[in-house]
Amino acid sequence: MRTRFAIKLHAVLEKYFPERRVFLKSDADTRFIRLRPGTQLAAYAGTFLIVAWAIVASAIVLMDSIGAGNFREQARRDQRMYEQRLNQLSTERDARAEEALAAQARFNSALEQISLMQSELLSSETRRNELETGIEVIQSTLRQTMRDRETARKTLAVLKDEGAASPATAPSAPAQMAFMTAALTEAAEERDQVRADAQSALDERDALETEIKLMRERNDQIFRQLEEAMAVSVEPLNKMFRQAGMAPDRILEQVRRGYDGQGGPLTPITFSTRGEQPDPDELRANKLLNQMDQLNLYRLAAQKAPFAKPVHASVRFSSPFGYRRDPKTGGRRMHNGADFAGPVGTDIFATADGVVTYAGWMSGFGRLVKIRHAFGIETYYGHTSRLYVKVGQRVSRGDHIADMGNSGRSTGTHLHYEVRVNGRPVNPMTYIKAARNVF
Repeated sequence: MRTRFAIKLHAVLEKYFPERRVFLKSDADTRFIRLRPGTQLAAYAGTFLIVAWAIVASAIVLMDSIGAGNFREQARRDQRMYEQRLNQLSTERDARAEEALAAQARFNSALEQISLMQSELLSSETRRNELETGIEVIQSTLRQTMRDRETARKTLAVLKDEGAASPATAPSAPAQMAFMTAALTEAAEERDQVRADAQSALDERDALETEIKLMRERNDQIFRQLEEAMAVSVEPLNKMFRQAGMAPDRILEQVRRGYDGQGGPLTPITFSTRGEQPDPDELRANKLLNQMDQLNLYRLAAQKAPFAKPVHASVRFSSPFGYRRDPKTGGRRMHNGADFAGPVGTDIFATADGVVTYAGWMSGFGRLVKIRHAFGIETYYGHTSRLYVKVGQRVSRGDHIADMGNSGRSTGTHLHYEVRVNGRPVNPMTYIKAARNVF
């Protein structure tokens, strides 16, 4: 039995949706379909829902398309800015390389000048010793001549007295006087010659002292240039290691233990051959040699630490080190490396000298290369498409070790690059940014 509400509802529907009939006529028969108000309402509501759904879906698709276009445009702008930055860094790197080559040339030239000045100093010292010995001989001869002259004067006075006392010897006195006069004249000539030789030696000594003074001034200028070149070369490397969290003293000591041979051009300089205390020039030269040795140790250490970039081509830095949203599950998890997105087959290079400890498939990483370096450092190169190294192989910085791919747990073509120190993951960009103004 129909309720009053149902009757009122049917009356309202009859008002807006009166009953309609759809006739279907055939050759022999005519039939019709009755469209009640409720059926018409359901048909209108279904049609309205379909149209509304179509409008909303079209709007969503249009908005997604606009958003995707904006995202692609932003990605292109980011890529252009990144490429400009890479070009700028490449220009700066070339400028630093030219400065390093110029400093090396100045250093080699200064080494040659130091060697030449060392030879000149040794020659000057030998000449000075010879002059001092000659002056001592001349002075000794002069003293002996003066003594002989005094003896001759005394002998002449005695002979004069004897001649006056004994007239018998008077005839021989003129001959003795002539002999003594000749002897005194010869002694006086020798004395004058000795004085002239001594004055000449003193003049030569003054000239040598002036030359040595000028040479010391040139040495000081060369030393200053070398000290400035060493400061310009060593300080950026020292800063690079400190920014990477690596204690320079400990790193250099560790490298020195592996390269402890000595000799050759870096042997400490000794200008004096008489066991005297080193002079200021010798101390400065040995300090420069120590700085050169330190610079060489820095160079060796820099080759053994992952300061280089694993990808040289233009790529996009797609994910940093640290916590991030998991692209697979949507949850937050720790990302132990840095991701560089690029085309399939992009070359991947070793970032430091080391030994390959793993080259193959590993769950999550896909095709993975692991390289063990010095100082307890290890680098990971994951999601590659092709490997060019094998376990146990020794590689150098810049060696082509793999190609970029999309293997393993990955949402697109990229390189997952990790740096681990004593097994603990660290931010690899710390090393790359620390070396940005050095390499």
